[in-house]
Parts: sequence; structure tokens; C-alpha cells
Amino acid sequence: MGTMDTVSVPFMGMVIVVLTQVTNMIVSKMAMSNGLSSFILVLYSNAISALILLPMSLLFHRSPRPPLTFSILSRFFLLAVIGCFAQIFGYAGVRYSSPTLGTAMLNLVPAFTFILAIICRMEKLDLKRSSSIAKSVGALISVAGAFVVTFYKGPPIMSSSSSSHSSNQLLSSQSHWVLGGFLLADESLLASMWYILQATILKKHPAVMTITFFYCFFISIISLAVSLAVEKDPSAWKLKLDVGLLAVLYSAIVGSVIRISVCTWCVRRAGPLFCSMFKPLGIVFAVVMGIVFLGDDLHLGSLVGAVIIVSGFYAVMWGKAKEAEEGSQVESECSQKAPLLRNQTEISV
Repeated sequence: MGTMDTVSVPFMGMVIVVLTQVTNMIVSKMAMSNGLSSFILVLYSNAISALILLPMSLLFHRSPRPPLTFSILSRFFLLAVIGCFAQIFGYAGVRYSSPTLGTAMLNLVPAFTFILAIICRMEKLDLKRSSSIAKSVGALISVAGAFVVTFYKGPPIMSSSSSSHSSNQLLSSQSHWVLGGFLLADESLLASMWYILQATILKKHPAVMTITFFYCFFISIISLAVSLAVEKDPSAWKLKLDVGLLAVLYSAIVGSVIRISVCTWCVRRAGPLFCSMFKPLGIVFAVVMGIVFLGDDLHLGSLVGAVIIVSGFYAVMWGKAKEAEEGSQVESECSQKAPLLRNQTEISV
């Protein structure tokens, strides 16, 4: 029973994480199609998230916590800069394309993270090892799949009964589709940078709730400055009792606070590799919900590109698992050799 709980609880947790991420894309797409600015959405949702996370961070980290030095706060701010523009690009990309394309592009994150980790010398590239070859080939395959879903929309292969009416309002032209693909690719690249920077921060400041609070707080400040520079229409700042207000509240409570908290717990309980394996599940959720709630068509390019990206994704994940297995074998061999060396030393003495 204990083993089943160890696997089943994180499994359900990650299904919830993926479902909340996809539904956040769907609700945001509906709100932006109704006139809500993506800049205002980022500003208001992160401000509400910060207000919710402040008492939570004080409650969960009542014991002595690492000091908040200027160096740590500077890294929090840099993390927020990356996250802010990742959110802006992500929402804009979904607005110009579809949630299906958005979830497909999320599978680029492991490939981009691997490439950036090599550049930052956090990963070693040894082409003599099968794990390095798998990660390298998987990264290239994922990038190739991203080009497919961006530049090849293709004919619709699945549509809802209302698609003929709603597609004129919700689906973008080919030029907008390409722009959306580039914005979503930029979001994935920024998300990879965010993961690498967050890993360095957690080594020096492991208080997760505190990091999340400052992350949302600084994004609120940055997005306020960006919104003041971009949104000149005063009416864009006003929220009405419609889908725009729902999107802001949903993004703040479900898309940020709940999703990040559950995901962090799952990473601690089952590890990052287990959690990463659930990313392709988002494509299934996005296709079904996009057809049901948005009247989106499923295009051939999205399906083919998603299959290619997922193939590359699993190649990268297999390489990471193989690398971890090789590392554990080396450690066990070293631990076995140590007693032999100790015995030989004792005999010689």
C-alpha cells in the first residue's frame, strides 16, 4: 500500500497540474478573444497571487529561514524578469494561435534546457555515451517538430459542430499562426532559462514559498511598468463581470498558486523526471477542450508536429534516465571498491 501511495498520489497530482495549465490556456484564450489584454492579465493575476502567497510563505516558513541578502533578492528579480516575459509571450502566442499549439510547444522546454545546460557547463556532452547521443538527437528532433507546427498548419482533420461559426472569430490566419508559434517558442526558451536560474537559487535559498511569493511580487512590478508603457487605453485596465475577470482570478488562484504548489510537492515526492513525463498529456487535454469550448479545429500540422516534438521529448528524458542509471552504477562500483582497498591497506600494515 505504501508503494502504491508513493506512485499514485504524485500521479494524480501531476494530472491535476497538467489539467490546470491547459484549462488556464483555454480560459485565457477565451478572455483575450473577448478583448482582455495579455499585459493586464499578467499584471492582475500575479498581483493577486502575491497577495495570496504572502501569508502562505509566512505560515510555511515560520522556522529560521535563509537570510534575504541583496544577492538573493537580485536573483529573485532576474527570475521574475524572465518569468514575466515568458508569461507575456505565452499568452500572446496562445492568442494568435491556439492552446493546442501552446501545449505542443511546452515539450520544447527539456530540449532547450539541455542545450542551455551544456552552454552553462551544467551538463557534459560525451558523444561516446548513448545517454548524451539520445539527449542531443532528442533536442534536435524537438526543435524540428516546433518548426513543423509553426510553419505547417495543414488542413483540419477534426472539428466541432460550431467551428464554422466560431473559427472566424477565434482561429488566426496563417501569418498570425506563425507569429504565435514564434512567441510560444520564445516562451519555452525563457522557461528553460527560468529552470536553470531557479536551480541555482534553490541551492542557496531552499524556501520554496518565499521564492514563489517574491517571484509573483516582482512580476507584478515589472508587468505594471510594461503595461503603463504599452496599454494607453484606460478602458483596457478595467475589468468587467465577464470572462476577463474569470481569467484573471483563475490564472491567479488555479494557474499560479495551486499549480505551482502541487507541482513543487510532486517534484519533491517523485522527482523532476517523473513530473516531466506528463507534459505530452497536455496536448490531449488541449485538443479535446479546444474543440469543445473554443470551437477550434485540430489541424494536421499540429498533430504531426506534436508527435515529432513528443518523440524528441521522450528521447531527451530517456537520455536523462540513462545518465542517472550510469551515475548510480559508478557510485555503487566505487562503494564496492572502497572496502577492498581498506582491507588491502590493513593487510599490508
